[in-house]
Amino acid sequence: MQLVFAQPSAAIAPLVSVLYLYRNDDSAIDGIERADVGQIRFMLKGHGALTFPGGYHELSPAIMINGPGTGAAAWHVDGPFHCLGLALRPQGWGSLIGIPASERADHVTDGATIFGAEGLALLETLRALDTIEQMQPLVESFLLDRARPIPPEHDRLCEAVRAWLAHPQPQQVSALYAALPWSRRQVERLVNQYFGAPPKLLERKFRALHAATALVDGGDIREIAGRFYDQSHMIREIRHFTGHTPGTIASRIDPVLAMTLTPGAFNELAAPASPAAA
Repeated sequence: MQLVFAQPSAAIAPLVSVLYLYRNDDSAIDGIERADVGQIRFMLKGHGALTFPGGYHELSPAIMINGPGTGAAAWHVDGPFHCLGLALRPQGWGSLIGIPASERADHVTDGATIFGAEGLALLETLRALDTIEQMQPLVESFLLDRARPIPPEHDRLCEAVRAWLAHPQPQQVSALYAALPWSRRQVERLVNQYFGAPPKLLERKFRALHAATALVDGGDIREIAGRFYDQSHMIREIRHFTGHTPGTIASRIDPVLAMTLTPGAFNELAAPASPAAA
């Protein structure tokens, strides 16, 4: 099994937080996916299905567009399984996908309906390549050619939400509303549109993911529990958003999930590089 990450170029970094290439040559692979950000996944080999928090299953098309997750999902793939993926920033979802993220949260969208025959042709080209270094410029060029601008005020909102979620100390939802020049209803509508969930759910999601990441990184569980009402609250939240309890994170966490919980793995809350820095 191999999972390799690559940082996006400065040109596409406002839309994409990281690229990754996953390879597993087993004949059948099962795993757990944390409640994630939106993803574009090119299925280079293998096919399978995801089981979402509601218990329903959706099959994997050749180009998978995964909506933002509101809870952990289980997946099964008939292998060998090779996949090139891109983790989307909220601006990237709005620019490249265009469907309100809340409409596709915990769902798979067929990328052929978004990218058409040219997307499927790119997939065939990618299948003939071996490394993420070979694939990255082709995928980035393809997506940049299709990126649509989002309103500047929406970009500012996405950045304000990112900074709020990335704050080193837990922040109340009221602090986000106070920092933005819109009504509570407008903020909730736009946050749903770009992030796939309202601010309160995002606060819960990223608090649990921060806690799970700290546990994977060897953090003190007593200190981590201080971010929650009590220890049982911490256990419930981490289980809901990662599919694991603190105990199973320490003893038998899914290896792919562990990699995606390492500090900085998906960089979804890191400030993007400016295109001018390229």
